[in-house]
Amino acid sequence: MVYIPSTEEGYTMPLYVKDQEVDRLAQRLSALRKVSKTEAVRQALVHELQRVESEPTLVEKAVAMTRELNRKYAPTGLKADKAFIDSLYED
Repeated sequence: MVYIPSTEEGYTMPLYVKDQEVDRLAQRLSALRKVSKTEAVRQALVHELQRVESEPTLVEKAVAMTRELNRKYAPTGLKADKAFIDSLYED
């Protein structure tokens, strides 16, 4: 079990991790880094938060995709008016 004290505004809040695999991973990381389990878990959480927060958002991905499509396929100037749309459904 990993016990992680957390302080926020002078209040200590424990975090209990009851998963044995998580405990084993925390122990392994703390041994490799030569830090306490608490510090190993803190570093891992900070690292993961930085990684996730640095990823582009769904909106940023959509904007990038739209820009790439506009770059690859320049506008033709043709209009998708009613006549064009009707022609798509003709047999």
